[in-house]
Amino acid sequence: MCFQFYEGKGYSADFTDHMGRVIKELEAAPEQKVVLKAQTDIVCKNCPNNDGGLCSSQDKVIRYDKEVLKACGLSDGCEISFAEFKGLVKNRIIDAGIRGDICGDCSWDYICRSKE
Repeated sequence: MCFQFYEGKGYSADFTDHMGRVIKELEAAPEQKVVLKAQTDIVCKNCPNNDGGLCSSQDKVIRYDKEVLKACGLSDGCEISFAEFKGLVKNRIIDAGIRGDICGDCSWDYICRSKE
């Protein structure tokens, strides 16, 4: 869901550079299939909270991931095109007004609130 609001801010330059590249690649090939995981994944690769594949905020991040999947009617490990997933997130979470219920306690919430 963070991709919908991302604006180049983050934990470190390594993280923001990597996140920007991932988003750019997915936007360039929206029909590309992605595997949705409720765990540390490619997006987390350069995050300073990623300690060898385990997030220091893992419980919170897994809760966010599972709530997004649930709201979209998807399950952990499913494969879907990026375009379809992005559309589900927009329609079932953002447009439905439940984004804050899912991740309103995130430290970056102010960015998302300003764009809703």
